[in-house]
Amino acid sequence: MKQLKVFAAALLLAGTATQAQNADQPWAITVGVNALDGGRSSVATDFADRFGQYFQTDNWSILPSASVLNVSHYLGANFSFGVTGSVNKMKRVVMDANSNLIGADFNGQRRVDAADLMYYGIDGQFKYSIGGLIGSKWFDPSIHVGGGYAFLGKASSGNVNGGLGLTFWLTENIGLNLSSTYKHQLEDDGVVRANDVSVPTHLQHVAGVSFRFGGKDTDGDGILDKYDECPELFGLKEFNGCPDSDKDGIPDHLDQCPFEFGDAAMNGCPDSDGDGIPNHEDACPDEPGLKEFNGCPDTDGDGIADAQDECPEEAGPKENNGCPWPDTDGDGVFDKDDECPEVAGPASNKGCPEVKEEHIKQLNEYGKTILFNTGKSTFQEQSFAVLDNMARVMNQFPNAKFAIEGHTDSTGTDKINDPLSNDRANAVREYLISKGISASRLSSQGFGSKNPIDDNKTVAGRANNRRTEIKLVK
Repeated sequence: MKQLKVFAAALLLAGTATQAQNADQPWAITVGVNALDGGRSSVATDFADRFGQYFQTDNWSILPSASVLNVSHYLGANFSFGVTGSVNKMKRVVMDANSNLIGADFNGQRRVDAADLMYYGIDGQFKYSIGGLIGSKWFDPSIHVGGGYAFLGKASSGNVNGGLGLTFWLTENIGLNLSSTYKHQLEDDGVVRANDVSVPTHLQHVAGVSFRFGGKDTDGDGILDKYDECPELFGLKEFNGCPDSDKDGIPDHLDQCPFEFGDAAMNGCPDSDGDGIPNHEDACPDEPGLKEFNGCPDTDGDGIADAQDECPEEAGPKENNGCPWPDTDGDGVFDKDDECPEVAGPASNKGCPEVKEEHIKQLNEYGKTILFNTGKSTFQEQSFAVLDNMARVMNQFPNAKFAIEGHTDSTGTDKINDPLSNDRANAVREYLISKGISASRLSSQGFGSKNPIDDNKTVAGRANNRRTEIKLVK
């Protein structure tokens, strides 16, 4: 019982090697005391039976001073990893009665005084915090598994281990805790020879206080940098660590006028003319205006502030500096969009008059009467008047495009007719260009005798097939 009292007292004075840090305080350093239990856990055949004397302290060995040191780091998802070093003197260990023992009978086993053999242990453990799982900030049960190496006298052995822990966090950084670890030694032969033993399988209990740290608070305002919206400026908790210099209830980093008391609706700035636009954004701070015009008026309501409107009393588009677009021919299509600004035409034809079917028919009637010199692409004299009439019709439609097609009868071969028809169509195009029709509006192509409109077996039919056709290009 004396050992139990010493161990309990150490709980209030030292620390345990628990790894109870978190993402905010990722590091933990602990210093504590430990008790080695070399009882039934060393010899019981049945695994569950090894814990039958868990609360019996007769076989505990305690070094009543700081004897455990742990450094651990939080990994995430409630897991952490730590390395623990411990020192003790193992005074008692229970061995199997069938072994070569030195000691007295102890219920079919023998308790051996181990002559205060020094014990040294180094362990690495992964720990899972159940407190994080259940959402508790102060009550933190945990489980841990790992492996290590232990030295007892001249003996040494590796081990695998696992156990349970319980921490009570008194503050954000300090917690009282208890833990027990079962260490299964990989080279335990349960033999004592003189004053030497193999390292037995055993329980190790620890108790004490854990200190977690590592969270950075640059400005010292008590709010960790990861939560502090102003990590380098001392601030207030209600503003997530940011200051409020003008005391208007708006933190400086959200206050557009941090040193001048203002209205929250104005982001902390004043509004002298009451137009809903803070003074520093109001181009006319002493005259109520509209937000879209930076606080200035728009007399004609055309969406352009008077100061930038060249026609402030007459509504007009911004593209024309606030003045209405001109429409010279009065056809409802502004000159800027009108391809025929001086000739009225519908908007559907970009302000130009539309070529109607009768105009195309008229052009083709003229085309039928164009006469060329035999076998050539030159015009007979009477054709010039016809061509002039065609130019006059086309000039009525300044944006219309026309295709000029040349056709021959079947007299002669394609080798002759195809280039001849092409040359004749191009001759018509060139003449019309000379009369002021834009070249970009005219195209020409010859088809030879491929597209007859009459019977090439008769003189009249062949005359009809020799023709120039005009088509509107849409």
